[in-house]
Amino acid sequence: MNSPETPGSDSDRYWKQCLNVVYIILGIWAFISLGCGVLFREFLDKTMPNVGHAPFGFWMAQQGAIIGFLILLFVYMIAMNGIDRRHGFGKDDE
Repeated sequence: MNSPETPGSDSDRYWKQCLNVVYIILGIWAFISLGCGVLFREFLDKTMPNVGHAPFGFWMAQQGAIIGFLILLFVYMIAMNGIDRRHGFGKDDE
């Protein structure tokens, strides 16, 4: 890793990649919570099959969003571990 903080340094690339992962995860999170839970709920109720005895939009607002958030946590962990390893911050480098 370059020690001086020059433009285009490895440190800049590292933080840019980290921020890109965070922005993508936040975008998906907003779509799941606001989009599926609120904005598209009626559309999902009409077009998607029921989950159990609940309409899909209602299920997505109540249970599906939680499952989506858990999946996002694991995706974030895997993506950030990969970025850390590529830039020399892996567990073996400590």
